[in-house]
Amino acid sequence: MLIDAHAHLNRYDNLTDGALDEVENYRIFTISNSMDMQSYKENLEIGEKSKYVLPTFGIHPWVAHEYQHKLIEFDEYIEECPMLGELGLDYHFVKDSSLYPAQKKVFEYFLRKASEQNKIVNLHTKGAEEDTLRFLETHNIRRAIIHWYSGPLNILKKSIDRGYYFTVGVEILFTEHIRKIARNIPDDLLLTETDNPGGYEWLAGTSGMPGVLQEVVLELARMRKIEYEECVNMIQRNFERLIEGDKTVRDYYKKAKNNN
Repeated sequence: MLIDAHAHLNRYDNLTDGALDEVENYRIFTISNSMDMQSYKENLEIGEKSKYVLPTFGIHPWVAHEYQHKLIEFDEYIEECPMLGELGLDYHFVKDSSLYPAQKKVFEYFLRKASEQNKIVNLHTKGAEEDTLRFLETHNIRRAIIHWYSGPLNILKKSIDRGYYFTVGVEILFTEHIRKIARNIPDDLLLTETDNPGGYEWLAGTSGMPGVLQEVVLELARMRKIEYEECVNMIQRNFERLIEGDKTVRDYYKKAKNNN
């Protein structure tokens, strides 16, 4: 079974059924991240259609300023959701630094809850890698998926030392920079993602479908000089290790794995 540890299935709109067909056909266990409360509700509906989909709740840093005064409204969703995401900070695409305090406020709120409830967090770190790591350390977050990391290698090393997992996605098919990042991620902390539909579209100009994950795995296998199936199994083992002891996430995963 393939692992897409960071996607946004709710954003496929009229292509959702086709995307779910690929998820089923290629057996892709997919963590469908949310950017706000509405997208979480949409992901929950999608999750009802496929055993391969794990919907997660988060407030994306791009919209954090819209929700900074409504934090208590998140508690019900945080409590019910087995994994939290997409969360984080962004100082790269968000140019207005006056919005950064709102990002930090929302991010820290979720991290406190994640720490209290022992939940995995799925993180956006673009341009804010050092601050992100500092907050993770402050709130004693032990289990994190750092999605599409593209920052400094020294912060990557510090995050690796804390045992965080890293997703490599479709950009590995396009840039040497991400291939260099991928080479620096240890085998036992490597996960895969698509961030689709937007991830591939941002790079190639056309909406990315779930099946492109096979190309990502193939490229990782080529770089690591291993067979495709060995790479699939390695990533699957890594994900199983990440969710070990987390009954709710394991239940989702087992349903997918046993869905032949």
